Amino acid sequence: MIPGWWFRLTLVFALGGQAGHALAAAITSVRVWSGPEATRVVFELSAPVEHRVFSLADPDRVVIDLPKTSVAGLLVLPESKGVVTGLRTGEREGGELRVVLELSQSAKPKTFLLTPNEQYGHRLVVDLMRPERPTVVRRAPVPNAERGRDLVIAIDAGHGGEDPGASGRNGLREKDVVLAIARRLAAEIDGQSGMRALMIRNGDYFVSHRKRMEIAHAAQADFFLSIHADSYRDSVAKGATVYVLSEKGASDEASLRLAQRENASDLIGGVSLGDKDQLLARVLLDLSQSAALSASTAAGQRLIEQMAAVTQMRKMQVQQAPFLVLKAPDTPSVLVETAYISNPREEAALRNPQHQAELAKALRAGIVAYFAANPPPGSYLALNPPQPPSVPVRHVISRGETLSEIAERYRVSTSSLRRSNSLKNDVVRIGQVLTIPPG
Repeated sequence: MIPGWWFRLTLVFALGGQAGHALAAAITSVRVWSGPEATRVVFELSAPVEHRVFSLADPDRVVIDLPKTSVAGLLVLPESKGVVTGLRTGEREGGELRVVLELSQSAKPKTFLLTPNEQYGHRLVVDLMRPERPTVVRRAPVPNAERGRDLVIAIDAGHGGEDPGASGRNGLREKDVVLAIARRLAAEIDGQSGMRALMIRNGDYFVSHRKRMEIAHAAQADFFLSIHADSYRDSVAKGATVYVLSEKGASDEASLRLAQRENASDLIGGVSLGDKDQLLARVLLDLSQSAALSASTAAGQRLIEQMAAVTQMRKMQVQQAPFLVLKAPDTPSVLVETAYISNPREEAALRNPQHQAELAKALRAGIVAYFAANPPPGSYLALNPPQPPSVPVRHVISRGETLSEIAERYRVSTSSLRRSNSLKNDVVRIGQVLTIPPG
């Protein structure tokens, strides 16, 4: 039993000086985020600290002891979030600080320290994991023979919670704007016959990269789209980019999954690798990854074609990168950098609800265009082929570009470019917008 006189019973506690003890660190503030899997509590620190953590029941609490630590000013828990209902602190002998998190239900604590970054200093992170739910066995949906099944489109808003992503010069945070675009895209997808949206993150909380893949996998997603906003030290950098997984990233993921196959099941389209020998498991993975990468690239190009009508593209071809969130071996996966949030003009556009809506419509049109050309068997779109969206592709002239170079990039003739844009000659000017004719 913890003596009650060690604690102040209010949520706001100011700890005075601790005479006779050299204090190594101080807690300066606390933040709390709640997600579907866990509640995250983050303590801002003036320096790294050692700590011990344990749980108590009746009532449920998590106790954190921090040697040679104090509280700087007022430690305020803004409100109850997730399983955390209250916070108490107390000074113990030897200059040790005890922090007690009061919980609404039992939760398993996991703690780790984070080093400073551009936005935060040293931090102690406490993840309060909810009790694990029973494992749900994935079963293929039984489609209505007349209507066909809906395609599941997993929409992943990057970052979240303690991870804000990049920030613009005027304060726009990546985690906020990509969630806004993701929600608009989900509404677009849900309004499309034969499709339904799955939001990987639908609030301000952190989800690990591998957990994002697991959520999509458990829902048998047909497509995974991760939405981000790029950043660069040069504020002139601009334009959207579409990425798929690089071959190096795919190879690393295959090696990891092969090493863990004894404890894995249902990894590749419902086929377990656990009972396969090394060679067969590798063949299955290679076949699945090759098909997924090919589909990802084709879908990414459709997204570029549609996005180019509403925003400037940095690259008109799909790029490759080893993004962790794209490593699902059996799901076409694409990451979209919607703009450079570090560019003040593009930051302003990202903040504009109308531009967010246009981006969402373009992303939906790109997804529909891909599945219209590649409808999965038994799906609604296979039985009821939609008309591919006919959104004109536009190109904004940048410094040094020529009409012939643009024609080559889009695989059209220079003469068709002139006709589509009523050009008398091949002279173009910076900032001029050209409509790209069909190839």
